[in-house]
Amino acid sequence: MRGVHWGSVRGRARADAGALGLIGVVVGLISLVAGMVPVLLRETADDAVRQAIREGGSDATVRALAHWEPDWGVDGGRDRAPELAQDVADFRDRAGLQLGDELRSVLRAPIATAASPTLKVTDGSVLRTFQLDYLAGATGPAVTWVQGEAPGGNPGRSVDGRTPWTVQVGLVREAADALGVRPGDRLQVADENGGTKDVRVSGIFAPADAEDPAWRLAPWLLGPVAGADGIGTTRFGGLLSDDSLPDARLAFDPDDLVRTVWFAPEPSRMTWDSAQRLADLAVRLKATSAASGVRDSTSRWETQLDAVLLRADDQVNAATALASVLLSAVMLAGALILLLAADLLARRRTADLTVARQRGVSLPAIAAELLIESGLLTLAAVGLARLVSGGFAWRWVLPVAVVAIAAGPVFGVVAAARATRNRRVPANRAARAWAARTTALRRLAAELGVLAAAALAATLLYQRGVANGTQGGTAGGAPGGVAGGTIAPALGALAGALLLLRLLPPVTGLLLRWALRSRRPLAVFGAAQASATSRRALPLVAVVVAVALASFAATLRVTTTAGLADGARQYVGADYRLDVENAAIEQVAGRPGVEEAAVGQVVDGAVVLAGDARIQVRLAVVDVASYRRIWPEVPDLKQSAALVLSSDGSMRPGMRITIPQEGGKPAVVLTATGTAPPVDGATDVVLVDRSSMPEFAPNTIWVDGTLDDGLAASAVLRDRRSAPLVEGLLRLAWGAALALLLLALLGLALGTAATAPGRWQVLGRLRTLGVRTREMRLISAGESLPGVLMAAIGGPLIGIGLASVMLGPLGLRRVTAQVADPAPVLPWLPLTGFALTIILLSLVSTALDGRRRSMFS
Repeated sequence: MRGVHWGSVRGRARADAGALGLIGVVVGLISLVAGMVPVLLRETADDAVRQAIREGGSDATVRALAHWEPDWGVDGGRDRAPELAQDVADFRDRAGLQLGDELRSVLRAPIATAASPTLKVTDGSVLRTFQLDYLAGATGPAVTWVQGEAPGGNPGRSVDGRTPWTVQVGLVREAADALGVRPGDRLQVADENGGTKDVRVSGIFAPADAEDPAWRLAPWLLGPVAGADGIGTTRFGGLLSDDSLPDARLAFDPDDLVRTVWFAPEPSRMTWDSAQRLADLAVRLKATSAASGVRDSTSRWETQLDAVLLRADDQVNAATALASVLLSAVMLAGALILLLAADLLARRRTADLTVARQRGVSLPAIAAELLIESGLLTLAAVGLARLVSGGFAWRWVLPVAVVAIAAGPVFGVVAAARATRNRRVPANRAARAWAARTTALRRLAAELGVLAAAALAATLLYQRGVANGTQGGTAGGAPGGVAGGTIAPALGALAGALLLLRLLPPVTGLLLRWALRSRRPLAVFGAAQASATSRRALPLVAVVVAVALASFAATLRVTTTAGLADGARQYVGADYRLDVENAAIEQVAGRPGVEEAAVGQVVDGAVVLAGDARIQVRLAVVDVASYRRIWPEVPDLKQSAALVLSSDGSMRPGMRITIPQEGGKPAVVLTATGTAPPVDGATDVVLVDRSSMPEFAPNTIWVDGTLDDGLAASAVLRDRRSAPLVEGLLRLAWGAALALLLLALLGLALGTAATAPGRWQVLGRLRTLGVRTREMRLISAGESLPGVLMAAIGGPLIGIGLASVMLGPLGLRRVTAQVADPAPVLPWLPLTGFALTIILLSLVSTALDGRRRSMFS
């Protein structure tokens, strides 16, 4: 018979409904995970980009700046330009047109501002400042004048430069009360050179909508803002109107009143797919804008939107790579379990397939019948998974489907061919040895191929990191390609399992030789059985791979959690960080709950010379004696010594570090003697002791212990851990670990079932010789013990080793926000639980198998 016999297809399906149902469940669950997780990850990546935009604040804003048109009059003075507000509106509209459609589509409506230099309030409080601001959005912001009136214009036409030009502003009631002024009063303000300004209060206003986006650009207009101009300062603001804006320009030097158009991004319009394109557009916009030295009215663009998007993209790529690793692990373990289930099913059908062959059914016909069966089963399982899921990444499901469809027919055809082939075992010993060597060489070639693939994947991971293969969109919503470095851990686990498989026969051989010299016959039987079954590759490989990858996933999860805590502490610098003035240092150090306190002066953007290179760094001048109690790894610093930390290697221990000083003072020359800690999360740091600097003005306190104020590492950790990407990755890691453990247990059960008929036959013969049920269980346990122990111990060790060498190249520090790659943290409890679960299931399986053998015998 050459055609497909549908009765045979239905009969086999009914006879093996339980085994086929198990295969269908495995295929469906793996397809559900492989199909849904990439789609969820894509949505999470979009959320991460939006969160980065929200957290970016002013850095994510696109700004257009331009100088004013000259206002010099014919007599050499400066003329008042009453149409200045219309010029600002025209500049706002012109800047919007210059953005381009794609970039403009993700930005909110523009807001134009004109801001004066910061003035000092000279009413006796040296820590008060004042700034004049003009705001012009598309619809406001609207205000209500509760007292007085809106600022009006100065009736003069030109400024002579000798008398301060009068300009009117409006104040909110809180600012007016704090400054002690009312409508008509003159503010006591002066510029940085001591020149007084004639600023009059025309009225007191209340905002119609305090949540209007325009107020965010000048929050001091709605009330005093502390710290806007340095530690201990308070800034007040005066609102300019269309009429008083021309006066504000004349009240200052020609280029002192800065006009700017602000385009705030709309997070809801951002996606991960568009992040890279928008970053490129932002870079191109800055590259084509006017230089800062140009004095005409050409627009100059400034933004850090590209940096914000690229940082978010880096984090998404790292999280995507790690998710791809976990998905690849589940897919590989699932594929091995499907192969093991197909092998067991083929063994059960050997007699039926043999009879079919004896009746004349060809191997292609058997393959077609089995292919129809596996194809329908796989399509049903995958289709049900697709119906259950909200989205599906077909490219991730395809490998699982291919294995599920092909495994059954391949194993079935091989079983039928072996059972009915007419090839005889050669009588010549040399011929038998040649056939054995050929089989061994084929197996060795396959194992070397796996090792080569694992080595290639690891090489790609180390050379390229996670930049390639995971960036950008993919069909079906997948988070990235499975090719390249992201499959290195899965292939590494497979290679490790094959190496353990090579070790198992020598180990069982040693046990057998030891048992033969002992006086325990049960040990001999158990060791003999173990030695006879030690070369069965698939059961051991499937279990070891699943346990190893489960251990890798658990290590990833625990290391990520510990890395987040360390990254938060690096960002804060201690348990708490306070930016305070010098007078408050002793007060903070003496508070209840403060265990250790260190004081320092932190200067961002300080320029130092490292050799011949000029580098912007975070300069930290600390009291090393107290700072070492916060960071014990910091060495003792002598005078003229410094510690350096560099993101690009431009500063190294042994180099000369020169710190220029202001006011013509001689530069401070230091020698880098070691590596600095990441002061407040910075990656370019120069840390020196206060004794090496001529001046020491502390502005920061780091505290270990408990405080009621300041920036807390625990708060930073909480925010970072609740971020969409991080939270999703942690859940995926635990879910993958549990799924892999379940696959390992299923593989152990299938492996036991696959070897059960041969074991029952041997133990049945021993039963006729008087072996009791309890002794049969001991023999069965002895047979499975070497492989089980190798999986329970070797699997976690392989997983730990993979995590130790691959978490760094996978970019985990981008997720944890650490300066350096985190050291793997061993999850002792999960690893112990994995090992004990494998051993316990083996003992339970042995006991149940013993009962079945007792019934069989």
